Amino acid sequence: MIIAGDLVAGTGTEVRGFDPVAGHDLEPGYRYGDDRHVEQACAAAAAAFGEYRATTSERRAAFLERIADDLDAARDALVDRATAESGLPRARITGEVGRTTGQLRLFAAVLREGSWNGARIDPALPDREPLPRPDIRQRAVPLGPVAVFGASNFPLAFSVAGGDTASALAAGCPVVVKAHDAHPGTSELVGRVIADAVASSGMPAGTFSMLFGSGPGLGTALVTDPRIKAVGFTGSRTAGMALVAAAAARPEPIPVYAEMSSINPVFLLNGALASRATELGKAFVTSLTMGSGQFCTNPGLVVAVDGPNLDAFVAAAKDALGQAQATPMLTPTIAANYARGVATFDADADLVVRGAPGDERTTCQAALFSTDAATFRGSAALQAEVFGASSIVVRCKDDAEMTSLVGDLEGQLTATLHVDDTDHDHAAELLELLELKAGRILFNGWPTGVEVCHAMVHGGPSPATSDSRTTSVGGRAIERFLRPVAYQNVPKSLLPSPIADGNPDGLWRRVDGHLTQG
Repeated sequence: MIIAGDLVAGTGTEVRGFDPVAGHDLEPGYRYGDDRHVEQACAAAAAAFGEYRATTSERRAAFLERIADDLDAARDALVDRATAESGLPRARITGEVGRTTGQLRLFAAVLREGSWNGARIDPALPDREPLPRPDIRQRAVPLGPVAVFGASNFPLAFSVAGGDTASALAAGCPVVVKAHDAHPGTSELVGRVIADAVASSGMPAGTFSMLFGSGPGLGTALVTDPRIKAVGFTGSRTAGMALVAAAAARPEPIPVYAEMSSINPVFLLNGALASRATELGKAFVTSLTMGSGQFCTNPGLVVAVDGPNLDAFVAAAKDALGQAQATPMLTPTIAANYARGVATFDADADLVVRGAPGDERTTCQAALFSTDAATFRGSAALQAEVFGASSIVVRCKDDAEMTSLVGDLEGQLTATLHVDDTDHDHAAELLELLELKAGRILFNGWPTGVEVCHAMVHGGPSPATSDSRTTSVGGRAIERFLRPVAYQNVPKSLLPSPIADGNPDGLWRRVDGHLTQG
């Protein structure tokens, strides 16, 4: 573990990385920390907060870029270890290094652009009747130390130096990461890079720490420590809601930004099915089986009007999926959970096809099922996320039933519409409903793959996330770890730079309601 720059060995349960392709444990072993380590890490983060939040945007931007540069320099070692610990292809992990460093550089750009400050100025109106208006100004300030929980399925991009860490550090918040047991060696490598960047950038040592431990034990202790002011989490619905409950029960409740559960419905409209059913069926399987289906945006539900065109789609998907080889999942536990989850579909859906079986205890045998809309609506099992390459085709009687089904869906990270020009009227009706159900709505594409950019939303209504008002990917992710403060009649010499007279930072600011850079 790493606590404020110091390397610390735990004394609890030992965990090891596991190579799901070779089927054996990896050296070395990593021991869990305990409440003492949580205390040390949180105390160091709290001690660092004042100095770290006072750093300029430029210093923090350069710090994030230093982490990115050093991760790029360590790319070969990171790819070697993360590939071994995850079973994911080298090309995928190489791309994930790029995504991780790209996120860090994105937030460096966000810092330099400056609108994250939320600078607003309403000048005094001493002569206003019947009452004068005081000088009121507003800017955003960081919340305080943030706890980040690494995800199993992205050993880099949603882990130790992932989007939660990058956005929290950008906001001016020290970070304490609980690394994931599925990739401890990768986590150590990345943690060392960040700790070295903290030191070489002159940041306070407590700006970053990384711990190993159980979720119910160390994880809960971390979330309930009074010095932690917000939480970023990517993982299961059960674990996410447990953290939400723990944070809400604190004497001072704090926000938990948990990304948890989504089946990412895909709607195939009549015109699109009529014109390209076979093409859609093949492309769907490519998306479904990518990375053994271990994506939070995996297309776990397909909805369409029953008929020959849907039959053609299913036939193409059946042929493609039937040829899909069993591929390794991240851990034996994830593979076992997948197998149990798929088995729950048997009672309410018909099996269309299974992919080729695997011999290893970590492989994913892809699966496609089919059912009607009435059965789907009455089955909690069919509406639950199964993490892996499985999906259900729901056959609707007509457009009206397809539209009505949207109301029965839980909150989603994504919703996808495949349309032709003749489908636009129905698509407009669905779009209005899906805005209330999903954080990202795609047309004529597939939900796997999340672009890291300023406009991206990776979030959605519960249970997709615990807070649908924000995003964990994209430039706006920084907003999760900030809060607004108003400054009334503050002496000019004491005003923070973003809202000072003369606009010394050159920011776009809203002055008396008008956006200006003056």
